[in-house]
Amino acid sequence: MVLAVVETPLPLQIHFDQLTGTILMLDGIRDPGNLGTIIRTADWFGVQAIFCSSDCVDCYNPKVVQSAMGSLFRIPVLYGALENFINESKNKGEYFVVGASLEGASGFPQSAGSKKVLVIGSESHGLSPEVLKTVDYKITIRKAANSSAESLNAAVACGVLLSEMV
Repeated sequence: MVLAVVETPLPLQIHFDQLTGTILMLDGIRDPGNLGTIIRTADWFGVQAIFCSSDCVDCYNPKVVQSAMGSLFRIPVLYGALENFINESKNKGEYFVVGASLEGASGFPQSAGSKKVLVIGSESHGLSPEVLKTVDYKITIRKAANSSAESLNAAVACGVLLSEMV
């Protein structure tokens, strides 16, 4: 058995003009296992920061911490109004914002550049209308013609899209 005692850090401040790589934003992810897996996947793909809407599960929930497998200590996770984060990323960081949506196109546009934000919504609700109207481009994951699945788990969708994006 291993036990670690760590102090919960104070809320972080991140300046978009200082970031140079991929950022992930999460809208309404309420399942702790999903959030932990997303954090771990983001770490794998070199995401610089994760921004969560206020209604996402707490990143210090024990199930999140367990499923993040240590990645929570390597990637800053911030909470707040996603619309504000998105607008700030565009204005100060010159980021291209890509939102996952069933109505999106498949594949990333060539014009996206290297500074990208990927926005993922919950499996059951997708992106909120407020967030969806702030994205620059909507992307989807095309399913096989013979598939009858209705959706992908948010963490799986995030992994597929980060793989394409990075």
